[in-house]
Amino acid sequence: MFSQQIFLQGLGLGASLIMAIGAQNAHVIRTAVRGQHVLATVLTCIAVDVLLIALGIAGLGAIVEASPVLLAVARYGGAAFLVWYGWRCWKSSLRGGASLELSGQQAQTLGRALATVLALSLLNPHVYLDTVVLLGAVGSSLAGDARPSFAAGAMTASVLWFAALGLGAQRYAQVLGRPAVWRAIEAFTGTLMLVLAVLLVRQA
Repeated sequence: MFSQQIFLQGLGLGASLIMAIGAQNAHVIRTAVRGQHVLATVLTCIAVDVLLIALGIAGLGAIVEASPVLLAVARYGGAAFLVWYGWRCWKSSLRGGASLELSGQQAQTLGRALATVLALSLLNPHVYLDTVVLLGAVGSSLAGDARPSFAAGAMTASVLWFAALGLGAQRYAQVLGRPAVWRAIEAFTGTLMLVLAVLLVRQA
């Protein structure tokens, strides 16, 4: 039975978790500014979130939280990937506006774009903590007939956020894509990835 109150609870909690600046959000902005496979990137982020929210509410969160091995593999694998991705962003920033001008000639393939967004989504333990563990814990604590409403709210937050982020960044790509602004975006993204990598390792 659908409950508007429970739906709004899921929507609010899901939005509060997903709107924090992280690897996924920074990558969506970066992809939208470059204008390469924006829709595929946004849809992939949404699909991953929807799947993990469903798995968390179904009980996977308790399994992940109770497995030190799974958490350790995700933590160090994620940190290594974030360091590599951050280095790429800083390298692009130091090259300046040329990186943006060449983007049309060195277009990223769809396969590579999907592989990157999947890695940023699935190798980042924060994604699991937010969607599988936290949302899963709250959702699974509700009565059985209330869980679908909560899950629908949390999933709706993901759909609305990533769609708005991708469309917004793409709409203002002409401004965001200026060499100076682009260098700042790349530097910010690179710094964010490196900070997240350090935080992941320190949590060990």
